[in-house]
Amino acid sequence: MSLKRLKMETGDTAIEIARIISDLIPESIIEKTDETGKVGFSLNFQVLKRTLEDLIDDNEKESYQLGWPGKREAIFASSSSIKKTLRPEKIQSENYEKTNNVFIDGDNLEALKLLRETYLGKIDVIYIDPPYNTGSDLIYKDKFKSSTSDYLTSSGQLGHEGEVLVSNLKTNGRFHSDWLNMMFPRLRIARQLLSERGMIFISIDDNERANLQKICEEIFGSENFVGSFVWKRRSGSMDALSNLSEDHEYVLVYSRSGASLNGVSRTFEKYQNPDNDPRGAWISDNLSAGKPGGDTYYPIVDPKTGAEYLPPNGRYWPYSRVTMAKKIAEGRVIFPKLGSSTPMLKRFASEAMKETIPVSSWIERPGSGGQSTISCPMNSSATKALKTLFGSKIFSFPKPVELVQAFIQQGGHKDSIVLDFFAGSATTAHAVLGSNAKDGGQRQFILVQIPEKIDEKTDAFKEGYANIAELSKERIRRAGKKILEADCHPDWNRDVGFRVLKVDTSNMKDIYYRPDELSQGDLLEAVDNVKSDRTPEDLLFQVLVDWGVDLSLPIRRETLQEKTVFFVDDNALVACFDSGITEDLVKELAKHEPLRVVFRDNGFASDAVKINVEQIFRQLSPSTEVRSL
Repeated sequence: MSLKRLKMETGDTAIEIARIISDLIPESIIEKTDETGKVGFSLNFQVLKRTLEDLIDDNEKESYQLGWPGKREAIFASSSSIKKTLRPEKIQSENYEKTNNVFIDGDNLEALKLLRETYLGKIDVIYIDPPYNTGSDLIYKDKFKSSTSDYLTSSGQLGHEGEVLVSNLKTNGRFHSDWLNMMFPRLRIARQLLSERGMIFISIDDNERANLQKICEEIFGSENFVGSFVWKRRSGSMDALSNLSEDHEYVLVYSRSGASLNGVSRTFEKYQNPDNDPRGAWISDNLSAGKPGGDTYYPIVDPKTGAEYLPPNGRYWPYSRVTMAKKIAEGRVIFPKLGSSTPMLKRFASEAMKETIPVSSWIERPGSGGQSTISCPMNSSATKALKTLFGSKIFSFPKPVELVQAFIQQGGHKDSIVLDFFAGSATTAHAVLGSNAKDGGQRQFILVQIPEKIDEKTDAFKEGYANIAELSKERIRRAGKKILEADCHPDWNRDVGFRVLKVDTSNMKDIYYRPDELSQGDLLEAVDNVKSDRTPEDLLFQVLVDWGVDLSLPIRRETLQEKTVFFVDDNALVACFDSGITEDLVKELAKHEPLRVVFRDNGFASDAVKINVEQIFRQLSPSTEVRSL
């Protein structure tokens, strides 16, 4: 008897969708056998078409959409499965066992697929600052279809000279297509990760803004376009053949399902009551409208002086004659002492319908904006701040912490999970830690950064940083230390740590994924299906990914009956990958009543113990899921 095994690879979303369809419309499934005799299934679209006939539009008229070479492969890339894992890097981590933050070192498309297993529908805020496709920056060169040798190279089983990141020159005939093929699958998975009220903020410039908005409308839906922020990132003019200095950038905002920004808390500092009005404090507000709403252009009369007033030039009154007369009778219209001025509306603080007001889409410099405006310094200020933190200029064009903090505040809440899969200099992590220190929040960050090589001519390389990922981690360490040295909110848990995980090939040998192809020569290989260079911690994290368990949960390692046992969040998951497991140990673990427990398939002291495992848990902890690998 064999325990149910974990699959140890990410799911193929196309197959998952097909399984859902098969449950609803079983007659649409066709069983088939491939050339090896393996039984599989396919969908009968004729049956689906008949079942969904009323919902299908067979109209072949042209429709508005964005197409480009490679789009079909990009869609496939977002849904296909991978046999990869996340391996822990304790030495590079900070407060590894207890921190709630995660830093993933590796390709972000692969990382997103691994995160999808655990964080599907759980991410509250995503901020990314992807390559702008200027012709000089680097983009991911994904391989949608690979030969065996290509796979071995990309999976690290063979050496290679090619790079994952490539420079996308404007002379390239697929200049825009390559960028879209890189962004589309990543954004598609990003949407799947967002919670029901989740939002994504994407920094971009004019090079790809239009294309980005179109693919986002396709992925998120045009109805979920929240808006676009405009940020002036520089003060000095930039040389340009067009004589137009591009000093601004955009931040496109999309929601998962119609969510709105948090807005700005309304303040009542300007409300006063100089005339002791019994209705309370008030301010004088605009009494005109930009568009007519019927009969709204007429003179109004000051009942005290008899002076007549028309709306300002090009504008109208916001009320009909009857409503305006009522407002005047109630003393709600403030007439000027001088006839040349314009009447104003008396608006009371008690009439404020919401505690917030909309945030402006225009991002101002500190000190120059109003109550509803996000204030953020320019890029030069962010560069100086990072230089102060490191003692030298180690990163070009980092985003200001204040900018990302504003988006975290607008899109999430105090317990949000914040994701950035183009981590760069780790501004997002810095922003999360700073926000928590300020308001006592318990936000968590998940950052992903590929170990992109650093130019040997740069200060960063001379300071000892070989790749961007190393620099990112060091920025978090230094930022965390600096934040803790300042005043922090008493409710904050002061978590400035992060658990480093590395995207790598599966811990399992190939035989694990094709047991039906076992041959006589594979028998010795099948005795131990785990790669020889992998540790119990490696196995634990692949189990966490496969089972969809939160990667940031606290981990405790104990020795029970001379065996190493991992307790994830006490009883969320219990794992023992040692050999020689006895019934006594199984019973002891069952007494903890874990939600999940996992062993190695060949780790039991005897076949009798293996057969009895499920029965033991059924008696002592019936709600526990038991699996093996």
